[in-house]
Amino acid sequence: MGVRNYLVEGVSGTGKTSVCDELRRRGYHAINGDRELSYQGDPKTGEPVDGFAHEHHIWDVDKVRALVADETNAMSFFCGGSRNFPRFIHLFDGVFVLDVDLDTLNRRLASRPENEWGGRWIERDLVARLHATKEDIPKSGIIIDATAPIPRVVDEILSKCR
Repeated sequence: MGVRNYLVEGVSGTGKTSVCDELRRRGYHAINGDRELSYQGDPKTGEPVDGFAHEHHIWDVDKVRALVADETNAMSFFCGGSRNFPRFIHLFDGVFVLDVDLDTLNRRLASRPENEWGGRWIERDLVARLHATKEDIPKSGIIIDATAPIPRVVDEILSKCR
């Protein structure tokens, strides 16, 4: 939905939803991919699957393509995590990866209710492993220190979009 399109990624608890909310507050076009584009599916084929598993949290690639092709807005930000990002990452003008230290990550996840992803111990253990290995996030993204207050995190992202 933008002339320029950006992906904002990171493991659970790094602030993707908060960044999306702040971008919207400032008047930018921002899509919360975890709420607006995601479903449970096979990351390779896109075929829907039953149940819930982290590795099946994917985005609808056709919707991503359609949103990227719409040039209504000067910039659009796609915020969230997806296990099939390799299928659409090439569509973006830039990729930002939010990163925090393990203590901050654990504190943020501990404050989540159990019915929200990352709110249960088993999910926190997985997020901690993914944080350590970086296996679940784009390797070529610009790392953004997301321990700063969200307005400063968004300022940093915007400064790299100009």
